[in-house]
Amino acid sequence: MIKFCSLYSGSTGNSLFVESDNSKILIDSGVSSKKVVDGLNSIGVDINTIDAILVTHEHSDHVQSLGTISKKFDIPVYANQKTWDAMKNQRDKISDNNIKFFNNNENFEIGDFTIHPFDIPHDAANPCGFTFLCDKEKFSVATDLGHMTNNVMSCLEGSKFLMLEANYDPEVLKCSRYPYLLKTRIAGPNGHLSNNLAGKTISHLINCGLENAILGHLSKENNFPELAYNTVIEELAMSNYSKDSIGLHVASRDCPSDVLEITPTLQARVG
Repeated sequence: MIKFCSLYSGSTGNSLFVESDNSKILIDSGVSSKKVVDGLNSIGVDINTIDAILVTHEHSDHVQSLGTISKKFDIPVYANQKTWDAMKNQRDKISDNNIKFFNNNENFEIGDFTIHPFDIPHDAANPCGFTFLCDKEKFSVATDLGHMTNNVMSCLEGSKFLMLEANYDPEVLKCSRYPYLLKTRIAGPNGHLSNNLAGKTISHLINCGLENAILGHLSKENNFPELAYNTVIEELAMSNYSKDSIGLHVASRDCPSDVLEITPTLQARVG
């Protein structure tokens, strides 16, 4: 059985957890080490059992405690070369034995998982999302992407579960206190994904077997959980899907989500 939990997700910090029968992986460590440990403890996971940490990109809300956690708990860290080069302060804390490399768009394995890192459009050195294959089940994580490319969509197709960014609402962003240049960056092609585009993406992926999705990386200033959820539901309706067509959830920035169990059958449930 595969389990997934969003420990923390938002503009203030991100860390995700995936587990199979024999493997446990963190994706990013963008909050304090204490918060990561506490989040794992809250779902019954000891950080000493973590097999690896995957890094999507070098921005601080994804790597804040990366070096500290790897050093303290002797955990291998996997990132591509350009990302390693862009986070020297974190890399310097990590032992050489725990510095691991992957190449975007090439599969690699950690324990039970076959992992495919794919390119995403974001203003970082070499950012990526991930698809995971385990027990013939596929699930994916795609956050921090300014728009949906054909390659990203192709990688996501066939996923039973998806963690997808729904960062901002365009009208809320326009009226926010953010300076103009920051608003332009967020809404630009290498910024973040809007609620509307998240909804359109999910509508397409339902046709490809998607059963459950968590909306993540919501902006604290430019979005609201209810707004993100309702916007996606409206996009589903425009594609002739009811809200019962998919299990839809919104990740919290402050506390772990429910643990999603992705079973070997055609059903998935939250427990």
